[in-house]
Amino acid sequence: MIPFVDLKIQYDTIRSEINQAIQATIDSSAFIQGPAVSEFEQRFAALHGVGHAVGMGSGTDALHLAVRALDIGPGDEIVTVPNTWISTAFAGSYVGARPVLVDIAPDTCQMDADKIIQALTPRTRAIIPVHMFGHPAPMGRIMEIARAHELHVIEDVAQSPLAESDGQIVGTFGDIGCYSFYPSKNLGCFGDGGAAITNNDAIAQRLRTLSDYGQSGKFNHQHVGYNSRLDTLQAAVLLVKLQYLHKWTEKRRMLAETYRRCLKHLAIKLPTEAQNARAVYHLFVIQVENRDQCLAHLHHNGIMAQVHYPRSVHLQPCYKQLGYRKGDFPVSENLAETGLSLPFFPDMTDDQVAEVADVLGQFINDRNPS
Repeated sequence: MIPFVDLKIQYDTIRSEINQAIQATIDSSAFIQGPAVSEFEQRFAALHGVGHAVGMGSGTDALHLAVRALDIGPGDEIVTVPNTWISTAFAGSYVGARPVLVDIAPDTCQMDADKIIQALTPRTRAIIPVHMFGHPAPMGRIMEIARAHELHVIEDVAQSPLAESDGQIVGTFGDIGCYSFYPSKNLGCFGDGGAAITNNDAIAQRLRTLSDYGQSGKFNHQHVGYNSRLDTLQAAVLLVKLQYLHKWTEKRRMLAETYRRCLKHLAIKLPTEAQNARAVYHLFVIQVENRDQCLAHLHHNGIMAQVHYPRSVHLQPCYKQLGYRKGDFPVSENLAETGLSLPFFPDMTDDQVAEVADVLGQFINDRNPS
């Protein structure tokens, strides 16, 4: 069997470092806001060349508190995309703002910047581009639109740490960059975790206050805040893994090229990388006809592929009140029907890629005989 993600093999390669970091935290008993948290925040901020990183309980919390930190609330609108994990839209809903959606570009599966203008209204307060699958959104054009209309930009970087657009690391373009450290992410901890980065001192302080019960100092609650602090044990794990992130990113890029070589002869759509982009390949998503049957074939043969995501945000029951209908975002909907995420992790071998390609080829060629 070839797993979708093999977290155990990654742990085995750094087992002694991880165990030592966890044991040091246990020995210190500094489980909440221990020194590993501030050290990770400093290193993560430095990695991105920004002044502040604020660790949080999850990537969802990072998005939610980013919206709150910018004083977005009831009656406001945020612009984002339909093909994303639901947390991106929830970030607006949590504060009473309305998610307004724009379709994606068919080549990169990223926000179609040309569609943003027509989605803007006098109530629009922010754009939340999602760097989906490890590929950067077109940040140059998005920032031009944001500046012209005096809009905030919150980047959802959950799947794309170290990705670049026009030579600049994503997460550093807008007001705030939001990250998830869910275990299967490119930089993942051993549970839930997240962070927000910013160069704005006031925003950083607001984020930190909101994530710690609204406290500006101990027992001094300036805001109705939240309990969303990055756990010290998770920070200790992240500190170990952070030093390998560049290496793992290069492995992901090499793995993507291996997949392309092995799959180029098949009647499928392969992921493309924009000319000005440097993707980090959180996922390797192909598009294939009869996707569900293909997925069943792969699973039957021990290839644990997955689908991200089978239903777009606008078609979720919880967003029925937004008034969108099937057909409103055809590119996103097509991706939801045809997208297939193949097994993908930095320690994956060329032989494993070849096996995936062989099993996938059996399905494709049976339906497309030459």
